[in-house]
Amino acid sequence: MKSNRNKPARILLTIPNFDSAGSGKVVYDLAKQIDKELFEVHIACSNDKGPFFKLVSALDVTIHITNTTCSYRPYISLPSKIFKIAGFFKKNHFDLIHSWHWSSDWTEPLAAKIAGIKWIYTKKAMSWGSPRNWKIRSRLASFITTINPDMRKLYFNKFNNIRMLPLGLDTNYYSFQPKTFQYKEITFQQNDFVIISVVNLIKSKGLEVLVDAMKFINEPTVKLLVVGDYSSEYGQHIFNKVKSENLDSRIIFTGKVLDVRSYIALADVFVTPTNVNWEGMPMAPVEAMASGRIVIGTDTSGINFILDDFKDFLIPPNNPAAIAEKILMVKSMTPDKKNELQWNYRRKAIDAFAVETFATNYQKLYQELINA
Repeated sequence: MKSNRNKPARILLTIPNFDSAGSGKVVYDLAKQIDKELFEVHIACSNDKGPFFKLVSALDVTIHITNTTCSYRPYISLPSKIFKIAGFFKKNHFDLIHSWHWSSDWTEPLAAKIAGIKWIYTKKAMSWGSPRNWKIRSRLASFITTINPDMRKLYFNKFNNIRMLPLGLDTNYYSFQPKTFQYKEITFQQNDFVIISVVNLIKSKGLEVLVDAMKFINEPTVKLLVVGDYSSEYGQHIFNKVKSENLDSRIIFTGKVLDVRSYIALADVFVTPTNVNWEGMPMAPVEAMASGRIVIGTDTSGINFILDDFKDFLIPPNNPAAIAEKILMVKSMTPDKKNELQWNYRRKAIDAFAVETFATNYQKLYQELINA
């Protein structure tokens, strides 16, 4: 689809930061893939912290270190703060602003409205902490995108300016990886069966359920690799739980990792044990699928969307026995059956969640809105 414009349209992608914001990789992939003949991409974030920002700064895009949201209080200074953000938008002549902020903030869309610029946002989480603010944010939006099918019927049934566009990733970057047995300081034996969970160590991710599943399995050759920052209070709770229950010979913590591919290559199966009734669209299991790993996940919104072709590998929340049963089912598979299933997972990732499809879908939406 070619634009009628003589020059590329200016698109601003806004995100809090690339250090702690969960959408950093998604915004990076979108900015990298988008057609630069059609769009001049800009990114606005509040700081340049974190190692991932170095990758972002190497992209062929303009990065603005600035705040595009502001606190509501004190209310007396709120108008001047919003007009300052609107001034930044107008000064840079953006044609469209796309917010990847997770919160219900409505100062950014109001500033865009004042600047006369169309503004859209992607709803990434299934939480609805402040309904009033979310309603204001949504009413100010020119368009809303969601990342799983359940979001619309739960939150947006009164809105027409909405479309479900799943997230995507680079399925060449996460290519099929044969199993390895050693990476850096980690060495497994040839007969070890390795489980991996790449997880943000917060309570809702349910890692304690997976740790309890390891007690059900109780086989010395079954190992668990936990990839994620465990320095938080909850992370330290899980780490101490593993030690106190004498599981530390079978459960290994890597800490925070920027590139997880080499760790995924050590594993036979990926488990995402979320213990709540909803997720947005977690990308770690999709990374594992693209890497040719069998994925076991909780039967909850977001995860069951990703695994809709693999319903036999969905388990109920908070059920360590069910996780253990599925893990042992995979362990008992013949090599041929396991290999066939691994390739099916990778094909699903390519067909449904490739970054090229993701970027194309957003390009079409951007052009529809700009040309409307």
